[in-house]
Amino acid sequence: MGKILVINGSIVEKSKSYSHAVTELFINEYQILNPDDQFEFLDLNDLPMANQSLSRNNFSEFFNEENSGKYIKQLKSVDKLILTCSMNNFAVPAIVKNYLDHIFVANETFSYKYSKKGDAIGLLTHLKAQIITTQGAPSDWYQWGNLATYLSKSLEFAGIKINKPLSLNGTKVKPLSEMKPEDAAMTIVEEIKKAAKEF
Repeated sequence: MGKILVINGSIVEKSKSYSHAVTELFINEYQILNPDDQFEFLDLNDLPMANQSLSRNNFSEFFNEENSGKYIKQLKSVDKLILTCSMNNFAVPAIVKNYLDHIFVANETFSYKYSKKGDAIGLLTHLKAQIITTQGAPSDWYQWGNLATYLSKSLEFAGIKINKPLSLNGTKVKPLSEMKPEDAAMTIVEEIKKAAKEF
């Protein structure tokens, strides 16, 4: 029996969220294949930690037990991670960046000790992650804003193995813009099913 942590990093209301719809469909497909696995849900919108950005004014108290240690322990207590978000101003939402800033702590999630010069050793090697992203524009519109690549490489830095990311792009242009989120999610259902089997 596996333990899966689902992190919602979308700032869109769930009923209107394409990333939420894709995530729900993915979880449903995964549960069919793994009915005994347990899920834990974390909505970054609801966490004071995820609403705190790192600056020189708070650096000394930013990495504390409540805001960093607790969430690092959570990651160490689960087997798999699902991280979902939508594009916000050509990047991940600030709540996702704030979460990553809090959990990337030297000697907790990565280390330079015993590594080759310039390389880090990830310490969350027990984890496998499924990244789910959406964006209003088609995938080739903003070359600098590839959320799936940014999140994949960030989590790999901490030693996490990455399942092939799922991306639903072009949600603000036709035909997806004329669909309900759950219907739009169905346009990539075969990719979702394949990802669920491999996860």
